[in-house]
Amino acid sequence: MSTEKPGTPPKSELAGTETLDRGNTNAKLQALDEFRSDATGQALRTNQGVKISDNQNTLKVGSRGPSLLEDFIMREKITHFDHERIPERIVHARGTGAHGYFQTYEDHSALSKAAFLRIPEHKTPVFARFSTVQGPRGSGDTVRDVRGFAVKFFTEEGNFDLVGNNMPVFFIQDAIKFPDFVHAVKPEPHNEIPTGGSAHDTFWDFVSLVPESAHMVVWAMSDRAIPKSLRAMQGFGVHTFRLINTEGKSSFVKFHWRPKVGTCSLVWDEAQKLAGKDTDYHRRDLWEAIESGDYPEWELGVQIVAEEDEHTFDFDLLDPTKIIPEELVPITPLGKMVLNRNPDNFFAEVEQVAFCPGHIVPGIDFTNDPLLQGRLFSYTDTQISRLGGPNFHEIPINRPVAPNHNNQRDAQHRTVIDKGRAAYEPNSIDGGWPKETPAGPTDGGFETYYERIDANKVRERSESFGDHFSQATLFFNSMSHHEKEHIIAAYSFELGKVEREHIRARQVNEILANIDLELAKRVAQNLGLPAPTKGTVPVRETSVKKSPALSQVNLLSGDIKTRKVAILAANGVDGAAIDALKKALEAEGAHAKLLGPTSAPVTTADGKTLPVDASMEGMPSIAFDAVFIPGGKASVEALSGDGVALHYVLEAYKHLKAIAVASDVKPLLDLLKLEADAGLIVGADAKAFKAFFAAIAQHRVWEREPKAKAIPA
Repeated sequence: MSTEKPGTPPKSELAGTETLDRGNTNAKLQALDEFRSDATGQALRTNQGVKISDNQNTLKVGSRGPSLLEDFIMREKITHFDHERIPERIVHARGTGAHGYFQTYEDHSALSKAAFLRIPEHKTPVFARFSTVQGPRGSGDTVRDVRGFAVKFFTEEGNFDLVGNNMPVFFIQDAIKFPDFVHAVKPEPHNEIPTGGSAHDTFWDFVSLVPESAHMVVWAMSDRAIPKSLRAMQGFGVHTFRLINTEGKSSFVKFHWRPKVGTCSLVWDEAQKLAGKDTDYHRRDLWEAIESGDYPEWELGVQIVAEEDEHTFDFDLLDPTKIIPEELVPITPLGKMVLNRNPDNFFAEVEQVAFCPGHIVPGIDFTNDPLLQGRLFSYTDTQISRLGGPNFHEIPINRPVAPNHNNQRDAQHRTVIDKGRAAYEPNSIDGGWPKETPAGPTDGGFETYYERIDANKVRERSESFGDHFSQATLFFNSMSHHEKEHIIAAYSFELGKVEREHIRARQVNEILANIDLELAKRVAQNLGLPAPTKGTVPVRETSVKKSPALSQVNLLSGDIKTRKVAILAANGVDGAAIDALKKALEAEGAHAKLLGPTSAPVTTADGKTLPVDASMEGMPSIAFDAVFIPGGKASVEALSGDGVALHYVLEAYKHLKAIAVASDVKPLLDLLKLEADAGLIVGADAKAFKAFFAAIAQHRVWEREPKAKAIPA
């Protein structure tokens, strides 16, 4: 008797049904083919099917004029791009932030009528967000990448957002190319690899075909792309802006943030290890610095160019791939920013903060930089998508301290309950309120700078934007020897990951050869390619050949404030030496952590018990700026027989960090075959500490690098 339920087909019929299902599946897949798209041999078109004649330039009023809202090609392209990811940011997804204040040094009325730059007694609240560009929220902090540096000023006249990077230039000159650049640098679409890195074919294919990227790429291949900490990064507004003074006079400016602790970076091996051992290294460092009272501080300065001097340089002020060398225009300090409070809720503050370059206040205005012009549209459009509608300004972290009354009511996530019957202007029902405020020298309504534009509508690039290599050459020539070596190594590493040889060869022959022939030859040699003998474009003569301000060697603070020193100890350690170092470090504003073989306390030679901050495995050498090993016979013997401790010292040595050891620790150095140098000091007295601290202040012992490379990892 059959045990099958009534109505169940026989097994033979079930088998036939399975075959039929597979057939239907294949048929469905074939039917879906009409939705698959292969662009090979096809014309570039808009989403509405219109053929595109120029995908390189936004529609502008003249080649150097403002971009036009009527450019439906640019708006469609960027609108689609703005909405490609939800809910995390498309770029700058991995970030962290903190609260603080900005305080102007003096009354800068002669430069700008912005109130926060005029009243030294006022502390303007700020929120700063730092980020990596390429990777998603779960990627590592220390990958080779550009870092975002965005600051929201909650001024009494409204919010001002200075949205920049830790590099002063960008990859492209026109916003219409931004979706192309980001699509190229993001993980490749077929396998979503690599995460948080640019060592892949699509990125290098794009930049090798877009010479305007050459300057930014050499910055990205430098140590600037692997900062030591967020606290040790410079920041830049990238674009040229306008400041308008109380008399209505305009000046062109470039914004600069300079960190008080100096500017320095990780070494490449260190950055890679930190990405694995402490993905949150940068955000942890910022958080802990603020919690411990080591409040990060930056000075805000500007390079000022009088409007009548706009065309006096051998580059175009509106070109976002160019800097103004400080030899031509020095930086004028305006004030300082101090970050002194961590967020209470990461999502509510760091994730929901919405920056837009279009958020400005009276006294600040835009230029016709075509990359900036596109960003003014794009950022607001993106925030509407990310944060669920046009009311993102009502989220607490985005709310201005100034009142914001207008007739923009309703829409998603409205939290304000508007009173009154008139949601229009002018009106007589509600007494005409809210009303316009006339423009004035101070405290007036916003007034756009009165700039005369007389030009044809065109879709073209200004000829003054045509030099793509001279400033890349300037940057490379301004580097120290070790910085140049790191750039060569970075290009070699990144291009070594590129699968297609023609892309590698194009980057070497058509980009690097036009920056510096020695750079191109060295990279070609490392990639097994023929070395180029000449560039492909004429060398452009420039007024500045080297700029010391571009080298991080010249950007150190000169002290060791907030630096971290690891003290390695085992049972039998000299406790007095530990106390002496801690007191000396404290006097310099630096910090020490006591590390043992395990997390258990260690016993000093005189029988005292010392709690340790962590084990050596728990806080590896890559988390510290320097290492100290106090004496004590039993402790030295224990460390000399401990593989973790020996690796700790060797790794710090290879990463060129300052190391100080007591005299009786010399046998441990002999065991590792390490010789004393300017940063490897033997001795534990005051004189040795002075030399030790001087070495820490230099950030790395660069003269050790060739010797350290010869030691096996």
